[in-house]
Amino acid sequence: MKLALVLTVTEAEAVFNALRLANYALEQGDVVGVFLLGKAVELDQIEDPRFNAREQAEAFLTAGGSIHACGACLKLRNSEGSELCPLSTMKDLYDMIEGADRVVTF
Repeated sequence: MKLALVLTVTEAEAVFNALRLANYALEQGDVVGVFLLGKAVELDQIEDPRFNAREQAEAFLTAGGSIHACGACLKLRNSEGSELCPLSTMKDLYDMIEGADRVVTF
């Protein structure tokens, strides 16, 4: 299955659970892409010891997942992106959705 996860929040528990799902899907042999939209482009700034979103994101990337971050959303926050939040476009989001068997939003 090709799974697209679209994250729009920075609430630590929600992001943590979304990334746990992404990691689990990779373990099942699925192809998984994550697109960060709106506040979610601040993923690399989430700090909560109970819900380590950064650790989940790094594990996801290491396991072969891909993360994309809305370029316009990053620019609004005066950010050029990062390893966890690489600059992407609406075309990247469209392509991810178009190629997905399932789209899940958080």
